[in-house]
Amino acid sequence: MARHAATRRPINTPLQKGRKATQRQRILAGMITAANREGYVGANVSAVIEQAGVSRPTFYEYFKDRDACFVASIADVQERLLDLVDAKVQDGPPERAVAGAAEAMVDFATTEPAMARFLMKEALAGGPVALDARDEGIEQTAKLVEATLAAAGPTTAIPDIPIAAVLGAVQRLLATRLRRGERVLAGFQQDVIAWISSYEAPAAAQRWRTPAPAPEPPTSPFLPRTTLRAPAPLPPGRPLLSEEEVAENHRQRIMFATSQVVAERGYTAATISEITRRAGVDSREFYRFFADKQEAFSAIHEIGFQYLMAVTAGAFFGGSDWPERIWEAYRAATQSVQENPTVAHVGFVESYAVGARGIQRVEDSRIAFTIFLQEGYRYDPARKPPSRTALEAIIAAIFEISYRETRGSAEPQTSGLLAPIAHLCLAPFMGVAESNAFIDAKLAETAGAKKNTARQPRRTTQANTGARATRKPGGARAARKPRGK
Repeated sequence: MARHAATRRPINTPLQKGRKATQRQRILAGMITAANREGYVGANVSAVIEQAGVSRPTFYEYFKDRDACFVASIADVQERLLDLVDAKVQDGPPERAVAGAAEAMVDFATTEPAMARFLMKEALAGGPVALDARDEGIEQTAKLVEATLAAAGPTTAIPDIPIAAVLGAVQRLLATRLRRGERVLAGFQQDVIAWISSYEAPAAAQRWRTPAPAPEPPTSPFLPRTTLRAPAPLPPGRPLLSEEEVAENHRQRIMFATSQVVAERGYTAATISEITRRAGVDSREFYRFFADKQEAFSAIHEIGFQYLMAVTAGAFFGGSDWPERIWEAYRAATQSVQENPTVAHVGFVESYAVGARGIQRVEDSRIAFTIFLQEGYRYDPARKPPSRTALEAIIAAIFEISYRETRGSAEPQTSGLLAPIAHLCLAPFMGVAESNAFIDAKLAETAGAKKNTARQPRRTTQANTGARATRKPGGARAARKPRGK
């Protein structure tokens, strides 16, 4: 049965200024236009009412503030996309539900690029409440797809892949193309559908559609001995250090304090005064090293990226063949993310909040990780190779998984998601059956290793000088005190 068909709004009713529409719709349209032009930060009430052609009092008749309007706009656009997905999924057989949802997203981006860009890109910059709305929309779409897949017979081949992560990945890839101004997306759609199809397996043998953290594998030997953390504050009095060493101590403390404050409050709500208080320096020291909050954020983002890339690359070259190298690379990477939660939060959750420069950097960093997939093209020359878009999609799906796990808890369990991440990487190159057999062998091997290995010494953990943020069910955020305090 179609989703709430009786109340469905026509899909071809765009939010456009200039058509006869309610004032609320005009305000929502104004928000979309303002955010697409100026970003979340620039989409203030003045910009919205200018685009909507309404007065400030009229705005406040419908919304209490800018953020309420921003979230309402996300929900409105998401509702339109859900209707389109619903219609597409209902029109096809159950086994095409995932592909149908992806096609609907591409169709929406083609016919309504402004709304699609707002939902798939700008929503990622809107802070915790906007991210809640964005994530809820993806969850609703995934549930719709799952309900359709449930009708598939046990022998029907359907994609064995994390549905929500795949839908989030498709949105991220579309956001990149919309940001570049691409309008012809037919080739992209074909590549994405082929990528999704490469994970097909009998419905009765599905393993990876709803991945949950499993028991953690043994600690990677390629993981650094200590995690990313700020240096200790200098003792009172004249330090026995050079001026350059003192300056570097202050700079690093500011960067790590930035990651902590951003993880707790979100980038937009983080302030320089709170960052300097957390770092134990005054504002003059902050401006000695950084022109503004964005520069401090970009610096810690770059450190996190370089650290994760170095850890992943070091582990990759420790494997005996390509599947082993992928397993070792992501064993180390997922453990590194888990042990550096505030820096991971900067990289996976908040990176879209810093404007065009930050978005370009995070997209560049995603592309950089496709280097570990390139060797897969030589693994089985007889198989039809996945497209270059598929490589980008694999990394985007891993990014989405990491985002969801990092955002969902102050203590993410990413290392327990190694098996589904490995499957995302391997199956398009070696086939689902061989990928599963390899992963089963690795899981059995690591289970045996854990039984025979004595408990390892506790690793040094990231310094945390203030409360960390965790998420309650339903998306609410609450302060969590550091353990041991």
